[in-house]
Amino acid sequence: MAGNDSCVVLLSGGMDSTTLLAEAVQRFQKVRTLTFDYNQRHKREIESAKAVAEFYSVPHKVVDVSMINSLLQGSSLTTEAVEVPKGHYEEQSMKATVVPGRNTILLSIAAGHAASLGFSHISFAAHAGDHAIYPDCRDVYVDAMNRVFSLFHYFPVKVWAPFLQGTKIEILRAGLELGVPYQLTWTCYEGKELACGKCGSCVERIEAFVTNGATDPIQYEGGWDAVSQAAMLVLRTGAASNL
Repeated sequence: MAGNDSCVVLLSGGMDSTTLLAEAVQRFQKVRTLTFDYNQRHKREIESAKAVAEFYSVPHKVVDVSMINSLLQGSSLTTEAVEVPKGHYEEQSMKATVVPGRNTILLSIAAGHAASLGFSHISFAAHAGDHAIYPDCRDVYVDAMNRVFSLFHYFPVKVWAPFLQGTKIEILRAGLELGVPYQLTWTCYEGKELACGKCGSCVERIEAFVTNGATDPIQYEGGWDAVSQAAMLVLRTGAASNL
């Protein structure tokens, strides 16, 4: 039987999964983290995940699953020939960032790892803003995976997805209260020295900080003043973002 005070957290190194880890270390007595190298477009987020895990003093493994990349084609996150789209997630173009079956593969590995440790939970940072684009970030998907993981071993491993009904704005608000080290995180789909401020991931991160009246501690191309002012204009007018 698994101990009910333990969790394996999928840590990408981004804003959401780092906030998730902050909440996990408060809720569970035992926490471990997994970061997956699936030969994504860049390794910047993996380095951020290492720094975040060190900050919270939790065991951390980087798992090389890069062999699956040859099978999961067509996403801008895994295929260099596919351009990273700009703008909000709800736009049709953002479907280019979908990696087919990614969460099913990664959650299954995490569940097996949790079972081998005798851990009771696995966790990932899917949130309400993901629902429209990502099929594997929806309530019905998490419910289905919980049914699978209740049967896959001698004891069940549960999927803990506390942000499933929350927005990125709400996630950031909770993280700011917890003192999450956002300066260590990486959200941008591009792997440059500075965050681009234009991809869907950057746009939503910037707008979350602006809405919460906070300054993002990472650096952006063009500077924080420029990207935050552009975000405020979009939020005031409801116009399509051109950050």
